[in-house]
Amino acid sequence: MSVAALTTMTLPLQFEQPLPKKPLPAGRPREWYVSHNRRLKAMRLAIALLDSGVHHPAHADNLTIRATAERIGIHPPSDITCRMVRALIRYGR
Repeated sequence: MSVAALTTMTLPLQFEQPLPKKPLPAGRPREWYVSHNRRLKAMRLAIALLDSGVHHPAHADNLTIRATAERIGIHPPSDITCRMVRALIRYGR
């Protein structure tokens, strides 16, 4: 197969549908659940920013992160979550 044929070929997306959610483990302190959900939100935002071309933490200010959150349909993140998003982008380099 030629290179031109490989670049024009469309591959099926494996992750079009979200994975089924599993219940979180019971019996943990409330702070654990808050930080767990905050990390998940930061990860989703970091992935969306990287997909949109923001590859440097300096380009990911709070307004950009919050606009991305609105674009992908999640609640606006707090300042702490915005800091976590920048840290994820920074340490992923």
